[in-house]
Amino acid sequence: MIFVTRKAHFNAAHRLHNPGKSDEWNEETFGKCNNPNWHGHNYVIEVTVAGEPNPETGYVIDLGRLKSIINDRILEPCDHKNLNLEVGFLEGVIPTSENLVKAFFEELEEDVNEATQGNSTLYSVKLYETERNIAEYCPNRAL
Repeated sequence: MIFVTRKAHFNAAHRLHNPGKSDEWNEETFGKCNNPNWHGHNYVIEVTVAGEPNPETGYVIDLGRLKSIINDRILEPCDHKNLNLEVGFLEGVIPTSENLVKAFFEELEEDVNEATQGNSTLYSVKLYETERNIAEYCPNRAL
C-alpha cells in the first residue's frame, strides 16, 4: 500500500456556537471561539490517498487531478469565507476542527475515488487549525 498526500491551505472565519444551547453555555463551552464577531484561522489541509499504482501510469492518483479536486471542493467554497454562513456543505455544522475534517472528507470522497479509477481510495483528511491543533479523519482505518 502506498500513501500519497497533497497539502493545501486556506484562510477562513468561524464561530463555535450551538444555537440549541444558552449563550452562557456557549461562552463557557467554547470560550473566545464563541466570539459573536467571529475569528479566523490559517488552515492547512492534507488529503491522503492510499492504494497501488496504476500499471499504465505509475500513479496512485494524478497529483494534478487531486490538486484540482481539493481546489474545487474545499478551497473555492471555503477560502476567505465565513464557514458558518457561506459554505453550503457546512450548513448546520458547528465548525470545530473535528466536524470540519469529517465534512471535508465527505466532500472529497466521491471525486477522489473516481479519479483513482479503482486502484486507490481516499484514505484520510488532516486539518491543521493551528500548528498545535490538528484533527484527522480516517473512517476506513481500524483502531
